[in-house]
Amino acid sequence: MNTERPDGSVRAASARSYLMCRPAHFDVTYSINPWMEPSKPTSAQVALEQWKRLHDTFIGLGHDVQLIEPVPGLPDMVFAANGAIVVDGKVLVARFRHAQRIEESEAYLDWFGRGGWSEVRQAEYINEGEGDFLCVGGEILAGTGFRTDVRAHDEAREYFDRPVVSLTLIDPRWYHLDTALAVLGEGDVMYYPAAFSAESRSILAERFPDAILADEADAAVFGLNALSDGLNVILPRQAVGLAAQLRERGYRPIGVDLAETLKAGGSVKCCTLELRAEAI
Repeated sequence: MNTERPDGSVRAASARSYLMCRPAHFDVTYSINPWMEPSKPTSAQVALEQWKRLHDTFIGLGHDVQLIEPVPGLPDMVFAANGAIVVDGKVLVARFRHAQRIEESEAYLDWFGRGGWSEVRQAEYINEGEGDFLCVGGEILAGTGFRTDVRAHDEAREYFDRPVVSLTLIDPRWYHLDTALAVLGEGDVMYYPAAFSAESRSILAERFPDAILADEADAAVFGLNALSDGLNVILPRQAVGLAAQLRERGYRPIGVDLAETLKAGGSVKCCTLELRAEAI
């Protein structure tokens, strides 16, 4: 399906390949971000049902979805986007900051290693995968401030041989770049300005003068933790303001409910790692 943009050009969806992890062991038993409250009840069954609807949405849109097996004792493995960065068939597996997630890296190293990807290695510096690294056009936007070490930006630049633009997050509620900014299409993004330092806001305004800007209400329901195939934008259904702006720009917003995983600080994008280039 295609839609006409306000300037008369046409937006079109492109088939993507994603990696996801069933929230079979989902729970909130510790707190490593402001959204996690171990005292608040959670349900692995509800999380699985909501995740399955997201999974089926991707399938229904014609995208390929592969699965990594969830590991007992690693409840945050559902947030597959954090597991690696995959660009041009090369894989840089995450090195997590918090002890509760460190063992996830071994699962991703094993999955990509068995999948026959051309180059796979683990990051040397703290690097939380697509949580803090987002591809837009020919460059990579890279977040720092709470999780990913800024030295990991240079490491990614050298490994992928692509320009990397550093952005600093300043509000702990938006602790990963993918909670405060979403890539919509070639050179097109939406973001929440208050999540970024003044310098980073200037960088974003210069690079993306026509970006969609989110208000705090939509950012607080993780409306920016969204995923686009160039036309369809899957985002939390509570982000009604962003959905309206997306329609005005010629995108097709598709709302989903991931309220359960939000209790752990993640939504659509957190649950989805894009696999760029086929495995050999």
